[in-house]
Amino acid sequence: MRLAALTALLSVLVACDEPPADPFAHGPHRSHGAHDAHASAAGVQAPSSDDGLAADVGVSPNGPVRSLSAAVRLVRSGGRIMVHPGTYREHGIVVDKPVEIVGHDYPTIDAEGAGQILTVVADDVTIRGLRLTHVGTSYVDDRAAIKVSDATGCIIDDNRVDDAFFGIYLANVTRCRISGNVVRGVPRDETSSGNGIHLWTSRDVDIERNQVSGHRDGIYFEFVHDTRIDGNLSEGNLRYGLHFMYSDGCRYTANTFRRNGSGVAVMFTKRVEMLGNTFENNWGPASYGLLLKEIGDSRLENNTFAGNTTGLLADGANRLIATHNKFLDNGWAVKLDASTLEARFTANDFLGNTFNVATNSREHTSSFSGNYWDDYAGYDLDHDGVGDVPFHPVRLFSLVVQQHPPAIALLRGAFVSLLDAAERALPSLTPETLVDSRPLMRRTS
Repeated sequence: MRLAALTALLSVLVACDEPPADPFAHGPHRSHGAHDAHASAAGVQAPSSDDGLAADVGVSPNGPVRSLSAAVRLVRSGGRIMVHPGTYREHGIVVDKPVEIVGHDYPTIDAEGAGQILTVVADDVTIRGLRLTHVGTSYVDDRAAIKVSDATGCIIDDNRVDDAFFGIYLANVTRCRISGNVVRGVPRDETSSGNGIHLWTSRDVDIERNQVSGHRDGIYFEFVHDTRIDGNLSEGNLRYGLHFMYSDGCRYTANTFRRNGSGVAVMFTKRVEMLGNTFENNWGPASYGLLLKEIGDSRLENNTFAGNTTGLLADGANRLIATHNKFLDNGWAVKLDASTLEARFTANDFLGNTFNVATNSREHTSSFSGNYWDDYAGYDLDHDGVGDVPFHPVRLFSLVVQQHPPAIALLRGAFVSLLDAAERALPSLTPETLVDSRPLMRRTS
């Protein structure tokens, strides 16, 4: 009896010492090492969370993951997609999770004219280093190479966008950055061209160091607030280099707007600061460097207006402060409509312009004081740097041209010179309120 009990006890101990059978040994589950090897072969890092998605996904033309849309499905939130060199023919890619998409040596995403390429609907998405092309024109949809909607925290850096309808389009976004992108359209006409960088109903966006050309408007804002535009080049666009509408509290600095159809338009806006920008060679029958229409309490400082048909057109630019600007070789340096109230022009330089100031009224509440005029013929007896004789910047002949544009053909004639001399000696028709009582004898810089 004792021997039987001892035998039974030994049988139990032997059974406990054997390793348990692996119920998944022949099933779909692999050991950890096998999984890692498989993931590496597929260009996908092993999952780092319980959702089964990868932290990093690589896209390459000949690899297991051959499209950006597939990579978006495979990557986890907060992950990274590396797109390797090559051409990927796809469109309609929806980015619906916070990820970083980075191109190596500018891989091309070619929509082949079929539609929008990237649609971002998640917060905290970064898109960097891609070339996006051939979106295709649409007359019913605002197709874009990159469109971000209802999101915050997006970063769109250092991409190349070629032949898109709209280039980069933000709708209802906050705290985003668009920087270092080159956005080049194929200029056709205003109807079949979209805008290079387009913002609608957005706030707190930084637009920095981009190059935009060949679109309807280079940069377009509508209902955008507290946004900064710095160091951009916008040139060769069909309509405006920059177009603001209903966008308060924005600041643009050190930008260049060159050879656009009508320069820059800032409309129906308050508290805009325009500092250190260059408006040049915007030339044509209806062109200007900068149009300010129905704006209030804005500042124009340290800008250069050079070689434009009209440097600055102020139409309802109320309480505008314009100081330390340079107006060089324009047809009209400043056109100041009667609708502009209480604008102040101080410490500006006017050189080589055909007409320094033109207006459509003899009654104004705006003023000029302490500006330099290269055609001022007065004197400075007390050597304080300020002319002793007031300067009338509005030429009588400019009033004639305002009423009868073909009269510009007489500009270099002896009659016009005589007319100007007579008006300077006995001012009678030019606006009495638009007189610089303290003209400077030397340029401000």
